[in-house]
Amino acid sequence: MSKSEVAIVKPKSLAKGLVAGLIGGLAGAIAMTLAERLLSARSESKSQSPKPAAEAIRWDFGAAAGAAYGALAEYYPAATSKDGATFGMALEALTQEVPMPALGLAAAAPAKETTTLDRASGLTASIVYGLTTEWVRRLVRRML
Repeated sequence: MSKSEVAIVKPKSLAKGLVAGLIGGLAGAIAMTLAERLLSARSESKSQSPKPAAEAIRWDFGAAAGAAYGALAEYYPAATSKDGATFGMALEALTQEVPMPALGLAAAAPAKETTTLDRASGLTASIVYGLTTEWVRRLVRRML
């Protein structure tokens, strides 16, 4: 870059990142719910309906995780790599295997009862969450 060129850097805003991420996280939670309903293998293996507490946690956690993601993306843009798919996979790995069953919000299925299709369905739904969260976050952030 020559001396006459000036780099235009978008100012960073924690508040805007949080708001955009929160909205993205809520949209991601909706998309994840729809994806889970569409993935018949996942719904067939879980014949019982989710506990109300689990549903409330889904929306709250989706919004909170999205807000944290939006704040991180504001200052560390590399976090948005793969358009949010990596974010969704990381959340699946960090939340579904231990914390949710430990809190009693999800059944801890024995490894022999969990099929590859069930795991793939869960991962797919989480990737849908991550992609949707990033796409909506990016759109909202541009508007702010």
